[in-house]
Amino acid sequence: MKKVQVSLGERSYNIWIGPGLLSQAGQKIAKVVDGRKCALITDDKVGPVYAEEVSKSLKAAGFDVALIELPSGEKTKSLKWLGHCYDQLAQARLDRKSFLVALGGGVVGDLAGFVAASYLRGIDCIQIPTTLLAQVDSSVGGKVGINLKSGKNLVGAFHQPKTVLCDTDTLKTLPDRELRAGLAEVIKYGIIWDARFFSWIEKNTELLLKKDEKALTRAIGRSCAIKSEVVAEDEKETTGARALLNFGHTLGHGLEAISGYGQYLHGEAISIGQVAAARLSVQLVDMPQEHALRIYKLFQSMELPVEWNASRSQESKILKAMQLDKKNVSGEIRFVLSSCIGRASSGHPVSEATILNVIETLRS
Repeated sequence: MKKVQVSLGERSYNIWIGPGLLSQAGQKIAKVVDGRKCALITDDKVGPVYAEEVSKSLKAAGFDVALIELPSGEKTKSLKWLGHCYDQLAQARLDRKSFLVALGGGVVGDLAGFVAASYLRGIDCIQIPTTLLAQVDSSVGGKVGINLKSGKNLVGAFHQPKTVLCDTDTLKTLPDRELRAGLAEVIKYGIIWDARFFSWIEKNTELLLKKDEKALTRAIGRSCAIKSEVVAEDEKETTGARALLNFGHTLGHGLEAISGYGQYLHGEAISIGQVAAARLSVQLVDMPQEHALRIYKLFQSMELPVEWNASRSQESKILKAMQLDKKNVSGEIRFVLSSCIGRASSGHPVSEATILNVIETLRS
């Protein structure tokens, strides 16, 4: 069992990584919450597989559990399903000492986290991510929210969990496509923060794709440790350090938005976005060409998309979507760029012409 601490003073918490954590959920959660009543929020894919085990563990620890099952998919991160969750919590009579347990991938974690941040002006939340993407990214750091038709994560809050339980056993049944999508975020941590970690990923690509438990535990642990360092330095994006975590996300989020949150998984969209960001980095902040090529080849070896044959109408749409990005200032589209693998900086304004030029390079 591996433990990573997120150091945020009174809001500090532990991330637990290892097998068998679902059956230990009640015992772990009992140490960090005061209330006895909770809601377990999951979706119709994860719920039938894991909800019973987690509910049993919670009940064995003395908790009264209400189950809320939502449709799976990015479209569930919406005002409609947010309202549904509020209604279910009210019917279950949860009070301010009650807490939520988010069991599922990033969609469930983001939505449930925002429900917890806003219901009764804020109740506790526990994150139990069941996908690699959620384990290394969305479950850690307290960013929660929902999408609007205009763009991704435009409504949200900062609401840190009381603890995060990353059960590596859940990855055994994870579809290969979703595993690869999670590895896109793992690669990002190497690009922005740790060149040695990036090299380790290059050397262990095959093991990671085969779901080797030791390799995945190391990848999750290092990814969470890097994110924890960044979050501890800049919890609410006031200094700019946390913006580094958005490397590849400016174009990636735009791609998700114009595709209707269905054509690409998040990790697939940001794979394309990171390839684009690396090419912009060569042009604008002198990233060595060989580093951009290594980034391209690593995503390619992970069987992630590295090309996008955009039509002219899609180019126009993605520019509009990118203009809504939260990192923008005074209408300027701003990117996180990397001067070399292991180092990145935020706040780089990039013209629409330059963006269109790099989109042109993404054509197969």
